[in-house]
Amino acid sequence: MSPRDARAEAPPTTTTARPRVVIAPDSFKGSAPAADVAGFLAEGVLRARPDADVVRLPMADGGEGTLDALVAAWGVAERRTDTVDALGRPTPARWAVSADGALAVVELAEASGLADVADALPQPLLATTFGTGLVLREALDAGVGEILLCLGGSASTDGGAGILRALGARLVDSDEEPVPDGGEGLARVARLDLAGLHPRARAVRWRLAVDVTNPLVGDRGAARTFGPQKGAGDADLEYLEAGLERWAGVLVDAAGVDVRDLPGAGAAGGVAGGLHAVLGAELEGGAALVADAVGLADAVEGAALVLTGEGSFDSQSVGGKVADQVAAVAARASTRPPVVVIAGQVLLPASRAAEAGITAAFSLATGPATLAELVVHAPTRLADVADNVARLVLR
Repeated sequence: MSPRDARAEAPPTTTTARPRVVIAPDSFKGSAPAADVAGFLAEGVLRARPDADVVRLPMADGGEGTLDALVAAWGVAERRTDTVDALGRPTPARWAVSADGALAVVELAEASGLADVADALPQPLLATTFGTGLVLREALDAGVGEILLCLGGSASTDGGAGILRALGARLVDSDEEPVPDGGEGLARVARLDLAGLHPRARAVRWRLAVDVTNPLVGDRGAARTFGPQKGAGDADLEYLEAGLERWAGVLVDAAGVDVRDLPGAGAAGGVAGGLHAVLGAELEGGAALVADAVGLADAVEGAALVLTGEGSFDSQSVGGKVADQVAAVAARASTRPPVVVIAGQVLLPASRAAEAGITAAFSLATGPATLAELVVHAPTRLADVADNVARLVLR
């Protein structure tokens, strides 16, 4: 057979088998929930390959959208509580209870989230988690034996003090007077009085789904790392840092646990640290928890392509967030499918992405654009970029 004949009989490069595409994005905060993002990406994939077997698995990392993902995966029943937001304004908050009444799932962002106070001037020193504490108190009153609190997207840096106060604890200064709410109060707290704590608060199992590994204090701590996105200026950051340092000492005196350097203690403005010290709460990766709940590992086995995404793909994305978890799960699959990130903006160098097991990352922007413009055009752009990626990979 001549070389020409051999080329003529070579198999075509086009994939004839029905390819499976797993779509497992996080929400695009301020733009679209994860389920909608998955739908837009699926639309683009099916334009390129109408025969594709598309599996949609909306993801979350412990922050916004985690409750939705777990309600869908576990079939827990939603409830609603009237509470207050991070600035003390009335607001409803969703949470969920398992069918047997044993487990409550609470998402901090529902009551104490940054997105819910975006209409007001930032108040980084006053914002509190008290509203989430009211939801947790209702869960305890309902008789559950385990509480899964999903952290992330918080508006406050109060070390969980607001939650503890809502559960009956008292934070007092050196004159035994109550301190103000929020991070401002932490700078003045001298003692944590747990005598009035809800009688069931220490009787249940507490699990915290965290989206970061940052410690409570220091250069990577809750204040200095996440304070700026909550509106904190340089002076505010120093004040909040000093408050968290003081709070850490108070927690040692009250509970005998030092959480200053505990990985993940800085999650949700230090909530993880405060609840670990006082309630013995267990910290676990939120993205890994959701991945297990939705069956991501089984879905990616045999997949030809895995798509994930989030609003901003940056250095935090490969530190335990959704994209990082999706890539880790795909890397363990026998077929090791390519993992492509589609994000509002891509700030992580390709080399760093590759180190995390991510094949490529694409931005929604086709040129200079404002955030508002990207939000408006996100549905169309998500579908278009997914179409292009599918045409390239699923040939």
